Amino acid sequence: MPKRDWDITAADGAGVRLDVFLAARVPGLTRSQAGKHVGAGQARVGGAPRKASYKLRPGERVEFEWEDAAAEPIAAAEDIPFAVLYADADVIVVDKPSGLVVHPGAGVRRGTLVNALLARFPELRGVGEADRPGIVHRLDKETSGVMVVARNERALRSLQAQFKNRQVRKAYLALVWGKMPEKSGKMDRPIGRHVAHGQRMSVRTRRPRSAETHYTVLDEFPETSFLEVRPLTGRTHQIRVHMAAAGHPVVGDAVYGRRKGERRAGRMFLHANRLSFLHPASGERVEFVSPLPADLEAVRTAFSA
Repeated sequence: MPKRDWDITAADGAGVRLDVFLAARVPGLTRSQAGKHVGAGQARVGGAPRKASYKLRPGERVEFEWEDAAAEPIAAAEDIPFAVLYADADVIVVDKPSGLVVHPGAGVRRGTLVNALLARFPELRGVGEADRPGIVHRLDKETSGVMVVARNERALRSLQAQFKNRQVRKAYLALVWGKMPEKSGKMDRPIGRHVAHGQRMSVRTRRPRSAETHYTVLDEFPETSFLEVRPLTGRTHQIRVHMAAAGHPVVGDAVYGRRKGERRAGRMFLHANRLSFLHPASGERVEFVSPLPADLEAVRTAFSA
């Protein structure tokens, strides 16, 4: 197990986050991997474990003992079907099917969109982090629809900046329970980890982060409403949480819905329909559309009766 240590000075390391410091000094170690090692207690500052976000101070000693980053498993290519809506030298726009996790993570190493991408676009390896090459945003496992993947480092940086600066425009199609109070409106309640259930997001939280979601009613049925939903921010589970908090959970959402007969839809009725961004090479705004899948169209038809 490799082991290294460093002395922090005012000119070298002071004020830098611990995970950033480690990633800059260990070849092949990404910031995400450094954070995992820190979380596992493999890094100490002044003899004591610290959080990844801890900012180093002059006079402190950092000690790091870790598994060789080169030996860590990375995503393997797998032949998994998915549709490509568009591809050029800079971006790949995909139509993610429901049931597919976007990238490997805790407890999931295979069977993800990343594994599928690497089989068709092996040059993605090395673009960004090892376990999520080219990935700049995510959709929930059950959510289907359009996503963009960066094909090179320039495109990765451009798209990351666009998401951060809210230049990317997203629109989803959702079927929710009940009738909305207005034909169009917005929800702007802050979102964070639930005060009692840390695996869930909620408007009931001790660490709120601003979140804004706009909606337009496209159609109304006896029990449900069919919406176009446009999140202006990108909080985890934002649409699902905002709709549930408003008393109109997404049909089929077993986590935030919890209604009798919730699984009538077969899966959660949430589909990423449109995605618009500035092309990393030309700077021109481009838009891509993923039509409502046949299984969700069948559900919408059933609720309309």
